[in-house]
Amino acid sequence: MNTNLKVCTRCIYDERVSYITFDEEGVCKYCRQLESLKAEYGTGAKKGEVKFAKIIEEIKKAGKGKKYDCIIGVSGGTDSSYMLYLTKKWGLRPLAVHYDNTWNSAIATENIRKVLTALDIDLYTHVTDNKEADDILRSIFYADVSEIEASTDLALAEVMYRAAWKYKVKYVLEGHSFMEEGITPVGRNYFDGKYIKSIHKMFGKLPMKSYPLMTFSRFLFWSMFAKIQKIRPFWYIDYNKEDAKVFLEKEYDWKYYGGHHLENRSAAFFHSIYLPQKFNTDMRNNTLSALVRNGKMDRNSAWEEYNKSPHIEKDLVEYFKKRLELSDEEYDRVMKRKPKSWTEYPTYKKRFELLRPLFKILAKANLVPMSFYLKYCFPMPKDGEK
Repeated sequence: MNTNLKVCTRCIYDERVSYITFDEEGVCKYCRQLESLKAEYGTGAKKGEVKFAKIIEEIKKAGKGKKYDCIIGVSGGTDSSYMLYLTKKWGLRPLAVHYDNTWNSAIATENIRKVLTALDIDLYTHVTDNKEADDILRSIFYADVSEIEASTDLALAEVMYRAAWKYKVKYVLEGHSFMEEGITPVGRNYFDGKYIKSIHKMFGKLPMKSYPLMTFSRFLFWSMFAKIQKIRPFWYIDYNKEDAKVFLEKEYDWKYYGGHHLENRSAAFFHSIYLPQKFNTDMRNNTLSALVRNGKMDRNSAWEEYNKSPHIEKDLVEYFKKRLELSDEEYDRVMKRKPKSWTEYPTYKKRFELLRPLFKILAKANLVPMSFYLKYCFPMPKDGEK
């Protein structure tokens, strides 16, 4: 690998990744973190299968007499689509839940329809008013922070909780795999309800009416009072994203959308244009590093791929400008402005850190995601530290 940057000897995370450190073997702390998670969850091994089999039995037991026994968030992407198939295979009765920020690609919408129809699964959708969704997105763009997808990610979590509460379901299944995509470092990927609300208050114009904001009190309500468990099956069982794609295409005429997170047009703008061009950040290193760790790609090939320009959907910038009613001059001005960090705006971060012992207990009980505990409940290194 021809580079002057310090790069992890096991993956392709380099010294530009937020808060990264390397041990005496040159392995980054994120690889070590994933090693620990794999050992704890028994991912892809007998230990993981046994653990997850017990969870399946618990889901069935808790769901007796109810129309649904689990909630699955769907986007039209690979992981969530395959999860729908697996839940039926496991004998579960899922309710698919979708948060529509009105930026879905046609491919994603069709993928959801095809898979749900074939598997006879009901769909619960929360649609935010498109003007309101655009106003929230525009306000984050104006704030010069990287997390323009924060409002979508948090809203989906809130909507899944709401659906679970409505139908008295105690389990939410999520299609995340740290083996296939790692755990995104928090540097350019922070979000919480206070963060979104404070930015929208500063830069937004329309009131939040249809947007499902998850506040701190609601978060505690869902996890401590409602006791809705968040389960990530791929943290336990063997899962191969490429095999899943082939299966979905063959069985359901499902279509691939060109890249990780590109099934939604605001997400596509975020990953292929906004992060690389304004923040010199490219989250493809998450998936590519995972491929290297899993022995599915060599480091040199992954590094070469990472250093190629990301795929950009035709006319995506023009679509973004039109949706957010941005002139060419206004768009260019914001894109050229100095980036800001989430640390410059009000958040719940200090509160999460203060309650770290509580969230550790909740994470161990699957009442909050373990990735939330690992990313949000520890202090960030001080200036000058990695």
